[in-house]
Amino acid sequence: MLRSLAVIALTVGISFLAWNQATSQSKVVEVRLPGARPAIEASEYPSLQAAIDALPATGGIVKLPAGVFEIKEPLKIWQEDVLIEGSGTATHIKNINTDGKPAIEIDSPARKMNARSTLWRVELHNFRVTGNEKSGDGILAHHVDEIFLHGVTVSYHGQNGIHLDHCYEDPRVCDCLMTYNKAAGLYLDLCHDIVVVGNHFEENQDAVVCKDGFNLCMTGNNLDDHLRHGVVIENTYGSVVSGNMIEECNGIGIILDRDCYGITLSSNVIAHEVLGGIDLRDAHGCAVSANTFTIVKKDALRIGPASGRITVTGNNFSNSYIGSDKQKRTKVDSDAAGIVLAGTSDITISGNSFAGLTTKALTLEGEPSKRVLFTNNLLTDVASEHDKLDRAGVHGNLE
Repeated sequence: MLRSLAVIALTVGISFLAWNQATSQSKVVEVRLPGARPAIEASEYPSLQAAIDALPATGGIVKLPAGVFEIKEPLKIWQEDVLIEGSGTATHIKNINTDGKPAIEIDSPARKMNARSTLWRVELHNFRVTGNEKSGDGILAHHVDEIFLHGVTVSYHGQNGIHLDHCYEDPRVCDCLMTYNKAAGLYLDLCHDIVVVGNHFEENQDAVVCKDGFNLCMTGNNLDDHLRHGVVIENTYGSVVSGNMIEECNGIGIILDRDCYGITLSSNVIAHEVLGGIDLRDAHGCAVSANTFTIVKKDALRIGPASGRITVTGNNFSNSYIGSDKQKRTKVDSDAAGIVLAGTSDITISGNSFAGLTTKALTLEGEPSKRVLFTNNLLTDVASEHDKLDRAGVHGNLE
């Protein structure tokens, strides 16, 4: 009996020591880190705007809970070094405004006095924003440098899904979903060193519009079923559009216009576009390489009179041929187009494959194109007008 009591007493003593040590350690953990600012839990505030306004001007974190939150006025973010983080698509910000106002607007109050004032480092992550046909942009950011949007779903807005206005320094849009917006899924206006990676765009008017920008890096995105164009780039230089899937635009897959130069369009799949695959309307010093143009109904690649000094190499222009004299989509999608040169100059077309097209591999339109090199291409079951070029620019093709 005494032995049993001794064992019990020893056990209680050990348990007390363990509890005392654990509570001592927990007290150490509870000591606040010098300089730390606690996260703001939006669920503890009367509105999302009140939670955002609780951030100091020096920034911090606002955590959004799950739930559907209807707003009639834009949520305004005016601080920098801010992270707004949701709980996935379970956090749903629903803009019910019908006066063309955005759901979220990021801007510095100082811009009212100084138009060049900027905010730095605002990050939006892991929530859903929707609007309606009469609302404005989903997310509208003015003059925000190093803005970072990732894991955000932006849908059903009356204007653009995401609109970055003069977000000049290093904007990043990654792993977002932009769908069913009445204008562009992503509209970039005077941005610089832009990264657009791993996003999905579906059934917007246009997927991506980039105007008056510099150094766009757009790769690994999926663009599907757009009501007009896929990618529209204007007055932009030094950019790369590569490794994207661009399918079923009612307009044109990629457009370069208004003094574009030094842009590479490479390794994209451009499929089933209605009005054209790539249209170089006003572009110089650009490369179109290693793209797959499949069942593009008209003008898979068009180079217009305002464009020149273009290299076209290693591309495949094809129908839905799958071998054994069979096409996968003969009954519904037999159209497949090649290249159109419309009064352009200084063009190299080399090492491409043209097969089973319903247009010619090369079609010449308008004024005669000058200084065109069409060489070492493979033409299978397709006609071509390359023999109408100056003979100095035609040699070494297999037909």
